[in-house]
Amino acid sequence: MAKVSYYTVGSNKLEEAKVFYDALLGSIGMTPMFEHPSGGRLYRGKGTGLFGVLGPYDGNPACVGNGSMGGFSFETVEEVAAFHAKALELGATDEGPPGDRMPGVNFAYFRDLDGNKLCGYKFG
Repeated sequence: MAKVSYYTVGSNKLEEAKVFYDALLGSIGMTPMFEHPSGGRLYRGKGTGLFGVLGPYDGNPACVGNGSMGGFSFETVEEVAAFHAKALELGATDEGPPGDRMPGVNFAYFRDLDGNKLCGYKFG
């Protein structure tokens, strides 16, 4: 079965974004992998895919993709809630608190410092 192996978001505030993502992703065991030529950074964790915060390749300002969203899968609903809380603590905007969206399906949504929408989730 296929699975997503990486996700990137654009930023116009790369230094602030790296501080945000260092702390947020560090809280789930993801660490910086390397500095990207755009001034951004790529992250990885053990047994996870890659996540990047980058300056756009075309040199134009980063903008939020309407309808675009990336997700982080967790083993427990407590981890989903902690991830969401950490994001808000770091300045993210709440887009939907942790909770069941249908039986056995728990999601929590937020927007990062540039407005990119992300979520933490747990199935089952």
